[in-house]
Amino acid sequence: MPTTDRYPVTQKYLMTRGQALNFPANFFQANFKKNDVYGVVIDIPMPGNVLTTMVCFINGAANLYFNNGGEYSGASQRYRNLVQAAHTLVANAGQLLPKAEKTKMYDLPRGRAHYFFMLTKGGVYKVEFPTGVIPETEPEKRTVYVLYQRVLNELRNCQLKDEMEARKARK
Repeated sequence: MPTTDRYPVTQKYLMTRGQALNFPANFFQANFKKNDVYGVVIDIPMPGNVLTTMVCFINGAANLYFNNGGEYSGASQRYRNLVQAAHTLVANAGQLLPKAEKTKMYDLPRGRAHYFFMLTKGGVYKVEFPTGVIPETEPEKRTVYVLYQRVLNELRNCQLKDEMEARKARK
């Protein structure tokens, strides 16, 4: 059963998340092998019944979608640091494939765990990041976690720059 009782979601959010999870590899001008990761979709529970989904692709695109229907997108067209961080995350996500489970079920997270989906031509793979410290015995998970936190940080920096520009424009 999906956890829509835990995280209230809008139809827009569910549709956008679904489109991201089913994004085609042939959109990119690259010849991906079956298990090359070309995109990641990460569900990140936040305080206050907020569920954020971060979507990143190999071309450096990175967007945030929120369970209330809000979104922050398009920043990759303006901010090079974000493009580099998102590309690095996707380029390194494949190291998690051996620990991942192939899935066609895209349930929303239960509790505080982060769901990390990797998009490949061979299908979608999922890894769960439980809350708390990632053990040193899982260096791949630790690396990818740091990389996606870096993308989140870059997205936040972009939002702050956009807000500052908007304030300047209003003066």
